[in-house]
Formats: sequence, structure tokens, C-alpha cells
Amino acid sequence: MTLDPQAKWVLDIAEQAKAPLLEDMSAEDAKAAYEERAQKLCLQDVPIGKSEDLEIEGPHGPIPLRIYTPEGATGTLPVLVFYHGGGWVIGSRNSHDALCRSIANKGPFLIISVDYRMGPEAKFPAAVDDAYTALLWAQENAGRYSGDPSRIAVGGDSAGGNLSAVTCLMAKEKSTPLPVFQWLIYPATNMDMVTQSHTDFAEGYFLTKPLMEWFQGHYLTGAQDRGNWKASPLKAESLSGLPEALVQTAGFDPLKDEGKAFSDRLNAEGVRSVYTDYPGMIHGFINLGGAIDAAEKAVDEGVQHLKKAFGV
Repeated sequence: MTLDPQAKWVLDIAEQAKAPLLEDMSAEDAKAAYEERAQKLCLQDVPIGKSEDLEIEGPHGPIPLRIYTPEGATGTLPVLVFYHGGGWVIGSRNSHDALCRSIANKGPFLIISVDYRMGPEAKFPAAVDDAYTALLWAQENAGRYSGDPSRIAVGGDSAGGNLSAVTCLMAKEKSTPLPVFQWLIYPATNMDMVTQSHTDFAEGYFLTKPLMEWFQGHYLTGAQDRGNWKASPLKAESLSGLPEALVQTAGFDPLKDEGKAFSDRLNAEGVRSVYTDYPGMIHGFINLGGAIDAAEKAVDEGVQHLKKAFGV
């Protein structure tokens, strides 16, 4: 397996810039640094029919959302509730704005991007509570924005993939309507971080072991949270009855093995899950569409699976 030249270029320019490591920063500074970096390598100037920012009431305060209506949209649209990545500490609806615009237009889908609360200000399970609340809100209110409440999927990258899977598990536990599909982009599924890919790619490929430990330190209340399925969905007692899934991983990503393990377990428990690995890629690549061509390929794959799930 060889690192993709475009992925290598991204890593090389980061090293040449000698930018401070996120894990060496305060959480506040890391949040700001990530927002700046995300804007440089994402797709640029992606048009959109309409985007609207609003806040909904959550169990612990307001939850910011951004709703995207694609270009030339007519009629009722299927809905993707999107949860951004960033280790439950960094990232926002702004860092993933271009990606959400692209997905919306390619569908066409109505996208509801969720700015869930994060650590260290809001510890686990704050993000989970917000993610689930946003799904319930979408099911009740999507129609006000020309969305179809009977065709709602969840999706996200990394921490957002984790929250997508956990939200489906919560809907099952609480007997509320399940999403029709879950799009899990290099999801974190097991906080123990003990797989071979965690060993093989612990250093040098952006998402390092020290950075993951930094994320967990700011998100979790303590080591005991790692065993909770709301933090580690792979540890849920059962995955049966969940929505169909697409699980995408990157070849040079510490999270690769736990993503595949989650997909394998879904299939073993009777839930159809398609697993796709992008072998030359690094963690975070889908949001680097301005620099990495494989990002569009991964987005296109996700959109095609969503269309099938939505019956379009």
C-alpha cells in the first residue's frame, strides 16, 4: 500500500509550514487553528441554492444548525442530517460548509448540518444528546424546509461518523423513528484504540495517537466512558435492527480497523453494510476536496448510496 501523492503533498506542506500541533495548543486555540486550516484545502466557492443558520432548543441549551437547499431544487427533498468531524473538540458547520454544499447539490438533498456542543466546555455525552435532539427536530420540522420527514439519513466524518452511529442506536433504544441510512466516514467506533491500524499509523498521518488522546481528554469525563456504547458504538450489546450503512475508511488512518469492524459486525447481525477503503488516503481526506481528488470519489459514492436508500 502506497500513500497517495496528493495525500502526501498535504502532509508535506503541513510539515514545511511548521504549524504547531493541535495537541500542543489549548482547546480554544486548536479550535481556531483548525477552522483556518480547513478553509485552505477544502473545495472553494461551491454554490448553493440557499443556506440558513438557525438555533433549536436542546436539552442543555441552543443547538446551532445550518440548512442547505441545493441549487435548482424543486419539490420535496430527502434529508441528510450531517455531523461534522473534529474529535468532539474542534470543527463546526463552517469547517465542513463546502462539503455539505457539495453533497446537497449532488443529491439533490436537503442537508441539516449540526453544530453540536463539544469538549472541553461540554463533556460527553453532550455531543450525543445534541446529535439525537437534532435528528428528532429534523423528523418533526424538515417539512417546513421542503424536506421529506419520511426520508431522513444521518452521516458524518470521524467524530461525526461516531455520532451518526450512536444516534441510530439511541433511536433504536428509545423506539423513535430510525433514519433510513447511516453514512459513516472513517468513524470512531471504539475509544480503546487497540487495533493494528492504531499501531501502524500512530504517527505521521495527521491523526496521531497523541492527538486522539488529547481529543479524548477534552471530550470524555474519564477512562470509564470508553466502555459506554454512546462513546464506543462498537461496544453496543446489539447492532441488529439498525439502518443500512456505508462505511468508508482511509488506508493510512488509525481508525481504519475499527471502522471495518463496525461494518463487519453490522453485516454479521443482519444489517446490510457496504465497506469501502480508500487505500492511499489519510484521515480527514473527504473534507480536503480542494487538494485531494479522491474526496469527490468518496462523496459520489456516499451520494449514490443515499439516493438508493431514499428511492431516487
